[in-house]
Amino acid sequence: MLRTSLFTQVLVALFLGVLVGRLWPEFGSAVKPLGDGFVRLIKAMIAPLVFCVVVAGITKAGDLKAFGRIGLKALIWFEVATTVALVVGLLAGNVFAPGAGMHVDPSSLDQSAVDEKTGGGHLPSTAQFILESLPDSAVGAFAENSLLQVLVLSCLVGAALLHLGQTKVPQILPFIEQAQDVVFTIVGYIMRLAPLAVFGATAHLVGEYGLGAMTTYAKLIAVCYGVALAFLVLLGLALKAVTGLSLWKFVRYTREELLLALGTGSSETVMPRMMQKLRAAGCRDDAVGLVLPTGYSFNLDGASIYLSIGTLFIAQAVGVDLSIGQQITVVLVLMLTSKGMAGVPGSAFLALSATASALGVIPAAAVALLLGVDRIMDSMRVATNLLGNCVAVFAVSRWEGALDRVTAKRVLDGETPPAAPETPAVPKVPASETPSKASPEAAARDVSVEK
Repeated sequence: MLRTSLFTQVLVALFLGVLVGRLWPEFGSAVKPLGDGFVRLIKAMIAPLVFCVVVAGITKAGDLKAFGRIGLKALIWFEVATTVALVVGLLAGNVFAPGAGMHVDPSSLDQSAVDEKTGGGHLPSTAQFILESLPDSAVGAFAENSLLQVLVLSCLVGAALLHLGQTKVPQILPFIEQAQDVVFTIVGYIMRLAPLAVFGATAHLVGEYGLGAMTTYAKLIAVCYGVALAFLVLLGLALKAVTGLSLWKFVRYTREELLLALGTGSSETVMPRMMQKLRAAGCRDDAVGLVLPTGYSFNLDGASIYLSIGTLFIAQAVGVDLSIGQQITVVLVLMLTSKGMAGVPGSAFLALSATASALGVIPAAAVALLLGVDRIMDSMRVATNLLGNCVAVFAVSRWEGALDRVTAKRVLDGETPPAAPETPAVPKVPASETPSKASPEAAARDVSVEK
C-alpha cells in the first residue's frame, strides 16, 4: 500500500511531518520549500487546464446559452451557500462565545504584525474586482495565473469556435483536446511528489508555530471546526435532496485529494485531479470547467465561516458587544469582501480589518489576536471550500441537466464506469487475393463480412 497508494503515502508523510516539526523545529522550518515547490508546479498547470476544459466543454455542448445558464445558476448557488455559511458562523459565535472572558487591552496589540502579514495590500472594491476579472493581455492572464481572466478568455474562444464551426477550423478542437491530455499527464507526474510536499508543509507548520496555539485558542478552534462540520452536514443534505448522491461517498471517492489539500493547506493543488474525478463521476465538461474554477473566487464557504466567527471572537475578546444590527452589517460586509479574497496575501486579515472599520466599534489592532491561530484554520477552510465547490458542481449540473446520475452513483459506489464498447475489427482481404483475382464465392464472403 505504501508503494502503490497515494493516500497511504500522504498519510505517512503527514505523520512524519508532525513528528519532525515537533522534535526538530528548525529542520521542520527549513523543509518548507518542498511544499512551496509542489504548489508552484501545480499552479503552473491550472490556467492551461482550465482553458482547455472550458473551451472543449463549450464546443462539445454546442450551446452558448446553456453555458450562460450554468454560470448564472452557479453564481446563485454560490451566494446562497456563502450567506448560509456566514449566518451559521455568527449563530455559533453568539452561542459558544469563543472570545468571552479574555479581557484583552487593544493598546497592547501590535498592528504592525498584521501589516507585515498582509504585505500592505488591500482587498479590491467591487468595481475593481470586476475590472480585474477582464484580461488586458491574453498572455498576462496565463502568466499571472488569474483564473477569472482565463475563464473569460476561454468563453470567448469557445464562443468563436461555435460561431465558426468545425468546417472552418477543423484542427483547433482536436489540438485543444490533445493539449488537455498532455496537461493531465504532466499533473500525474507532479502528483508523485505530493508526499514530499505534505511532509515539507506539515513539518514547517508544526516547527514554526508549535502546538502551543492549540491550547491557547482551543475553544475558538473547536467552534470553527465544529461549525465547519455542521455546515458540511447541511451541504450533504442539500446534495442528497438535489441529486440523490451521498457526500460521504464523494469524500471517500476523493480521499487522496482531500488529504493532499489538508496537508499542503491549499485547495489549488488538487484542482486538476478534482476536475478529472468530477468528469469521471458524470458531470459534463462545461459544468466542471466553469463552476469549479469560478467557485475558487466566489464560493469560499470555509473562509466565510472563519471570518464570521473570527469577527465575533475579536469583539468578545476586547469586550465589545455587537448588536443584531451590527451583526447584520457583518454579514453584508463579508458577503462583499469574501468575493475578492482569492489570491490576495493575508486576505482573511484584510477582510476582518475592513469589517472592523465598517462597524466602527472594534479596534483594528484587535485583528492581531488571530495571528497565532490563522494557519491552524487552513485545514478547516481548505476542506470546506473544496467540498463546497464540488457540491456546487454536482448541484448546478443536475439543475442544468448536465449530470449523468447513473454514472455518478456507480462511480461513488466504487463500481467501475462502463467502458465504451469496442468496435470489432473488420477482417482485411489477404494481399494475395485481390478483388480481380478472388473467386466469386470469396468476394461475396468478403462483402458480407464488411457489411
